[in-house]
Amino acid sequence: MAAQKLPADFLWGMATASYQIEGSPDADGRGPSIWDTFSHLPGKTADGLTGDVATDSYRRRDEDVALLKQYGVKSYRFSISWSRIIPLGGRNDPINEKGIRWYSKLIDELLEADITPFVTLYHWDLPQGLHDRYGGWLNKAEIIADFVNYARVCFDAFGDRVKHWLTFNEPWCIAILGYGRGVFAPGRSSDRSRSSEGDSKTEPWIVGHNVILAHASAAALYRTEYKQRQGGVIGVTLNGDMALPWDDTDECREAAQHALDFSIGWFADPIYLGHYPTYQRALLGDRLPTFTPEEIALVHGSSDFYGMNTYTTNLCKPGGDDEFQGNVQYTFTRPDGTQLGTQAHCRWLQTYPEGFRLLLNYLWNRYNMPIYVTENGFAVKNESSMPLEQALKDTDRVEYFQGNCEALLKATHEDGVQIRAYFPWSFLDNFEWADGYQTRFGVTYVDYATQKRYPKESAWFLSKWFKEHIDSQEPTKCSGEQVHSMPRANGATANGRL
Repeated sequence: MAAQKLPADFLWGMATASYQIEGSPDADGRGPSIWDTFSHLPGKTADGLTGDVATDSYRRRDEDVALLKQYGVKSYRFSISWSRIIPLGGRNDPINEKGIRWYSKLIDELLEADITPFVTLYHWDLPQGLHDRYGGWLNKAEIIADFVNYARVCFDAFGDRVKHWLTFNEPWCIAILGYGRGVFAPGRSSDRSRSSEGDSKTEPWIVGHNVILAHASAAALYRTEYKQRQGGVIGVTLNGDMALPWDDTDECREAAQHALDFSIGWFADPIYLGHYPTYQRALLGDRLPTFTPEEIALVHGSSDFYGMNTYTTNLCKPGGDDEFQGNVQYTFTRPDGTQLGTQAHCRWLQTYPEGFRLLLNYLWNRYNMPIYVTENGFAVKNESSMPLEQALKDTDRVEYFQGNCEALLKATHEDGVQIRAYFPWSFLDNFEWADGYQTRFGVTYVDYATQKRYPKESAWFLSKWFKEHIDSQEPTKCSGEQVHSMPRANGATANGRL
């Protein structure tokens, strides 16, 4: 019996984000972003550090592309810094040609290395000028117009070579962490110990709504003016972890679905099904904005695929007063007292490949769209305090990727899930937002004092695994209709339904 393989056109690669790796915040005309401002405020990052240098990737572009080529990746997912392209951000503000040239050169170098560029337009770094000018994501009309203009500039500059676009990375984090909990830029919250401004009861839902509309508007622009001649696809990538019942009671099963409604359905249901989740609407009432008929026509069907960022699985119980989680309690501790899996450095992450497979099934069955896994990764506990030799032998991360890669293969072959790509997070250790530099997700170790890169065992594991598990034959072409009529999942699917 032949070994199970992924199709020849399967994209595997590694992922990064501009503010987390580039550094050089003032180079070549770049303007400040909200993350430049936020990370410089006292107490906003765990170690008090910023992305001013990060992994110095703006100056080490050639070195990084060479390392990606050495790993044998087929694709590289990176984000563009809006304030490098339009330093003040707005549709009537000057465009920075030097910023465009830098990304254009990166794209050319990737293509020369036979690496497919996979581009995110917005990975949380809003130009500070737009936040100051009109409140950024809180101002629907202005922010949509400015985001669409920024997208147009990128499509014009790079779309002849970029065929895979993501409008937004993780709208949930933009809205909840930036405007609800206040732990990410711009740091707005009702918690006055965190912020002097903000309303956590209303602002996250307004911001989420506006991000959905900005995504859909940029996608509509691409489809009407660029897709035919440039031949690419465009979508959005959503974060969300698998939610499973803590026990087999109806109450826990309902809690798990409520968790999925708030973490995934909030954005996926309008985009793929045409409406907000019923439970979310019932819980939030008129605090959840409504779409006009014209807006929902724009939003529904506005992503060519399902972009999936996921890291872990939560066991869910009813109760609690955290409406950002749908009033659901999360735990990794089973009823018998055992843990779900291996604990990461961050408290919110444990290994559980079975949950990864179940989530792939859940998304395929609920939304019936081909899936691009655009982030998936693990931070080894206390890796920053280990000797270099020990950190490079990142056994727990290898275990994580081995389990999830096998789960991906089973979801493809045994369950009939259409999966097109897998991007481990992250290519490099980097500035991990509010966690600073103590949390390392990279498959490449970065010595921040010297910026020297050291491949970890997980990088070589991934390189070898995908080399062995991607079919070397030319892919068979199939239409969009054929993609969506693939066999439905088997018993594993039934388990994935909550």
